[in-house]
Amino acid sequence: MTNSTSMKQKELFGHPVGLYVLFFTEMWERFSYYGMRAILVLYLVAETKGENAGLGWSNGDALALYGWYTMMVYVMSIPGGIIADKLLGQKKSVLVGGVLLLFGHSILAVEQMWAFYTGLVLIVCGVGMLKPNISTMVGGLYKKGDIRRDKGFTIFYIGINVGAFLSSLVVGYVGEVFGWHYGFGLAGIGMGLGILQYLLGQKYLVHVGNFLGASKNEEEKLAMKQPLNKVEKDRVVVLLISFLLVIVFWGAFEQAGGLMNIYTMEKTNRMLLGWQVPASWFQSLNAMFIIFLGTSVAGYWANRKLKGKVSTSLFKMIVGLIIMGSGFFFMTAATAQYEATGTSAMYWLVLAYLLHTIGELCLSPVALSFITKLAPVKYASIMMGVYFAMTGFGSKLAGLLGEWSESQGEYTIFTGIAIFCVTLGALVLIVRQKLEVLTHGVEDEEVEMHYDETETYELAEN
Repeated sequence: MTNSTSMKQKELFGHPVGLYVLFFTEMWERFSYYGMRAILVLYLVAETKGENAGLGWSNGDALALYGWYTMMVYVMSIPGGIIADKLLGQKKSVLVGGVLLLFGHSILAVEQMWAFYTGLVLIVCGVGMLKPNISTMVGGLYKKGDIRRDKGFTIFYIGINVGAFLSSLVVGYVGEVFGWHYGFGLAGIGMGLGILQYLLGQKYLVHVGNFLGASKNEEEKLAMKQPLNKVEKDRVVVLLISFLLVIVFWGAFEQAGGLMNIYTMEKTNRMLLGWQVPASWFQSLNAMFIIFLGTSVAGYWANRKLKGKVSTSLFKMIVGLIIMGSGFFFMTAATAQYEATGTSAMYWLVLAYLLHTIGELCLSPVALSFITKLAPVKYASIMMGVYFAMTGFGSKLAGLLGEWSESQGEYTIFTGIAIFCVTLGALVLIVRQKLEVLTHGVEDEEVEMHYDETETYELAEN
């Protein structure tokens, strides 16, 4: 795989225009995915009779399917990365993934069980092809050591959450009020817009995501066949250890679409000025907070780096896990209030999602950038696929925790998640410096680049 950035790229607001092409592509893909996710569990547990009938599954069965589905969505990123690296290239793989997603979401609009399961399978395959490769293409837009890379990933991440925010409101509302399958169909329309935008923006992606097999650079091909050296092996080890944080983080975070979603519907007082807020709308809080706080959090870490304070990727990820885990203490308070009064207030959910969001901003876009810095070039998409697979295993863990809540109770599950996340984060923090030695100073290059090209990057920072 080659992601050449040697030629001058057209820029907008201090970043390559290609970033915004990928921004809007991912925005619409996430609109479709998170719109469907917002109503999936609610559809599964809804009564089989009535104006907006669902499947009538038990909470446990619904959360079990949710866990398997969200796991497989991201585990398929591994074959998706391999296909990109060995056969198609990232750019074509993203297009194939988008088409599969379009068909998958559209088929879900059909009110038949065969369509339901077929749609889920197509979405799983589509996300597996698109997700790791579009993220790797973002990294390919920046030269080695470019300090703008982390901020570029944060801008890209905001695109993800613009789509997630809109989908939770629009698809969630349509699904709950007018019909679940109308909501699923609306998610498909969003994916169609994403594909159209991606095709129109190809001229800004000429130098990224291309298949190495199409290159005539024999020297580059030979380098790709060489075994990993010690530095590359050490960096891969750090990545694999950091993936432990990823699994735990997403195992906790993905309660949003599962257990927290059901808790919102069944046990939260959602009345506001005489109107009941749809349960699915609370899924938009995370995305809304990211849109408002994304650049601020990225700016905070960038300033720390330039002042010489600890701001390594691993440190950010540890802090993110601790902050996100702390948010579950608010859910502990919510369940305590419910057990005492028979209902719980909405503000507990708002506070929980706020800390979850800050933690996510510290960990998720940083992890994506971290992979593009440390992963060997010939395994770039595969390593990104492994990252998303870890996200998938975390999602499966989330489903298991949701299932256990039927026997253990929400209070125990929410409190246990909070304590475990904070404790694990503290333990990894203790050994952080030893792990960072294995990166062989890859992030030190960013600060050096900043001082070498001050004028360019001060413009980017502003």
